[in-house]
Formats: sequence, C-alpha cells, structure tokens
Amino acid sequence: MGKKLTSAQEKIETGREFPLEDALKLVKDSSYTKFDETIDLSVNLGVDPRKSEQMVRGTVVLPHGLGKKVRVVVFAKGEKEKEALDAGADHVGAEDLVDKITKGWLDFDKSVATPDIMGVVGKLGKILGPRGLMPNPKLGTVTFDVAKTVKEIKAGKVEFKAEKAGIIHVPIGKVSFDTTKLIDNAKAVINSIIKAKPATSKGKYLKKISISSTMGPGVAIDLASLGKGV
Repeated sequence: MGKKLTSAQEKIETGREFPLEDALKLVKDSSYTKFDETIDLSVNLGVDPRKSEQMVRGTVVLPHGLGKKVRVVVFAKGEKEKEALDAGADHVGAEDLVDKITKGWLDFDKSVATPDIMGVVGKLGKILGPRGLMPNPKLGTVTFDVAKTVKEIKAGKVEFKAEKAGIIHVPIGKVSFDTTKLIDNAKAVINSIIKAKPATSKGKYLKKISISSTMGPGVAIDLASLGKGV
C-alpha cells in the first residue's frame, strides 16, 4: 500500500458510517491524484442475481451528468440515421459500421440500434458483448426513438447491473464536482435501484452503500441518514 493511500485512509474512521454529504466530502478530501478521479457508488443488495427473477438492472439519467464526453455510435439507416446525427451521435451506420467494428475499430463508449437493424448488429455479439457495448432492449438501447436515447446518453445516462455477489457499481461524477451535484446524482441512482427491486426479494434490500474515488479508499454511508424517500 502506497504512502498516499495510507494517508488518505487515515482520514477515515474505521468501521464508521457517515451521512451521504459527509461521506462525499471525505472522498473529495482524500483524493490525492493529479487527475480528476471518478467517484463510484457501490451498493450491496440482499438479492441473489444467479436467480433470473432476482436480477437487478436498469438505467438512470444523472441530473448533472458524468463530467466526461461519451462517444455514441448508432446502428441505423435512412431517416433514423439523420435523426441520430442531428441528436449528436458520433458515428452512424449499418453494414459499413458493423464491418468497421469487425476489423477492430472500437473508439466509442455506448451503442444504440434500431430494432430493424439488429439482425446485422447481432454479428458483433462476441466483440461488443464482453465489453458491455452491445445494444440491449432491456436497457433501452434498441429503439426507434434514437434521438431521445442519444441525448440521454450524452447527458449522463448510466447503466447498472448487479454482479454475482449482488453488488452494483455506478459512477456518479468527478471529484471536481460540487458536493451538492454529487448528492443529487447519488440519490438518483439509489432511487432507481430501489424502484428496480425484484418482487421476489425478501429481507433487507439495501444492505450496504459506500462511495470511493478511482484511487481512494471507500467510505461507508449511513443508510438511516438517506431517509425513506432517499
């Protein structure tokens, strides 16, 4: 463990949970890198994602975005191609775009596709799937409403999905963000996760929430401080 990380951890009282605002201030104060770190929210859920009926996944548009440019490609033809470009998509195409990606081009962060073109896009499953870049109807990225979807992604729409251990990791902004903006983003994510609670989930749903910067230590959040409505 490096001296800088050790020093950062010493600022945080071991075993203590903090109100969201205090936790965010601690994370910001503990940041020691020269770059603007991303702040991540980790939520430990009382579910078993190995059971399909207990999988928790969804999307949320962060009120204040992520603080970075998101490169979006859209698989579409004709009128929808123009619609996507007008909405701010970085690259739009169909067979030509599929061919380009097949040859190794992957300079984008998110992808959207119209349903009629998914037969062609499906060929990219082995390339885009493992990287989390495949258009997915469950996440709203397979749609004819490409303009709205592109604008939401550009504005800060993020995806969340429970891992095997029932933990969700979601970025909520940068260390340079005002604390109030990070609070708004964090609450938007937590509320979306609560709304995505499976009907078959029993017992305590939100077990533990913590936040951390890219290189910094984690800080536990006092769940009671969030209130019933979060």
